[in-house]
Amino acid sequence: MHLGIEGRVAVVTGGDSGIGLATANLLLEEGVKVVLTDKEPEALRQAAATLRGEVVPVAADLTKPEQVDALAAKAKAAFGHVDILYHAAGITGPTGLFHTLKDSDWATALETDFMAAVRVVRAFIPSMAEQGWGRVVLTASEDAVQPYVDELPYCAAKAAILNLAKGLSKTYAKQGVLVNTVAPAFIHTPMTDAMMQKRAAEMGVSFDEAVSSFLKEERPNLELARRGEPQEVAAAVAFLCSERASFINGANLRVDAGSVASIGT
Repeated sequence: MHLGIEGRVAVVTGGDSGIGLATANLLLEEGVKVVLTDKEPEALRQAAATLRGEVVPVAADLTKPEQVDALAAKAKAAFGHVDILYHAAGITGPTGLFHTLKDSDWATALETDFMAAVRVVRAFIPSMAEQGWGRVVLTASEDAVQPYVDELPYCAAKAAILNLAKGLSKTYAKQGVLVNTVAPAFIHTPMTDAMMQKRAAEMGVSFDEAVSSFLKEERPNLELARRGEPQEVAAAVAFLCSERASFINGANLRVDAGSVASIGT
């Protein structure tokens, strides 16, 4: 399917690995120019070196407003404008039962998993609206609508992402900017690798056994009984960024193999 976005310019956050890197690769294959950003300069440089096409790596810590502003300035200097924003950056954050979590634990998750999204959207969406065309895709999670008791700060931050995107979709659609979310579940990324390594150590089992037991015990509705691949999420993101998604706005596209048990969002 021709996505109709050749020559567009995209900013992809969380781009040094996982879903962000896979999405950048797919957008480049579609002829999109990409500004790739993540926190660690060397990891980002190495990731960018694996890509083919017009890609500019810009290291930025999205919890720091001045670095987000610098990212926007460098993107404009590189390509003149930005048409597409895909925000993939995020962390699992502090985990544990509610009564064990401190204010600082909540602040850490909300700062990285919610306020970073606020900042990058604020940096890029006004110019998209001014030029009359734009696509914004934010990464939510199955956790946003199906919370897990030991990940409540992350769940709350991702629920806030859904609300933010819906509000933005109502604000900017008439100016040609469409805003949507993707909600992955248990994707094969460094973040879930770390989760499973911790689980394996705590249970005294192998990594593969940790994954298998997690699927059976914690994600029984994930019907394919495996971790998703970053490319499977990237395909959904690329579609939402395209001309083919010209009547999709304010939607949440779940890429979760059925892990969310309800028929709701």
